[in-house]
Amino acid sequence: MVDYWDIAGRLVIALLLGCVIGIERNLHGKPTGMKTLGLVALGSALVTMASMEFAPLDGQYSHDALSRAIQGVITGIGFLGAGVIVFNNESSKVRGLTTAASIWVTAGIGIVCGMGAWRVAGIGLIFVMLLFFLGHPLERMLHRRWLGKSEKERAEIDLHEE
Repeated sequence: MVDYWDIAGRLVIALLLGCVIGIERNLHGKPTGMKTLGLVALGSALVTMASMEFAPLDGQYSHDALSRAIQGVITGIGFLGAGVIVFNNESSKVRGLTTAASIWVTAGIGIVCGMGAWRVAGIGLIFVMLLFFLGHPLERMLHRRWLGKSEKERAEIDLHEE
């Protein structure tokens, strides 16, 4: 028997976790936001549950089908991510890699939500947000300390960083 409350819960959690990642990207002026990454996580959860035939409650689903669905989601998400990666000829810099990676990891969080692995999804979200909040200041500190970059050089790096 299908538990529609469980299904709705998995989808809502996937949507909300994707939205959290999207809000962070949007607040930093990146090309993806709450709606985009919410949809990525929700769609990934739907595909995962469909491959499980909405029957994970009694553990009766095909692990092969689940594996193929996950592979398909990850491959398909690559096209979305590729759409935000841009090479700037003038500066010879690549932009959009972090946004593309955030699309990819949001799909992964959606997949584990679809599987009903709430704790794994929550831990993944915490790590993503920690990386977003701590990554840039840590990189700047390392550039200053280990590479001896001047304030002007660091400002140049900040301008070109995604």
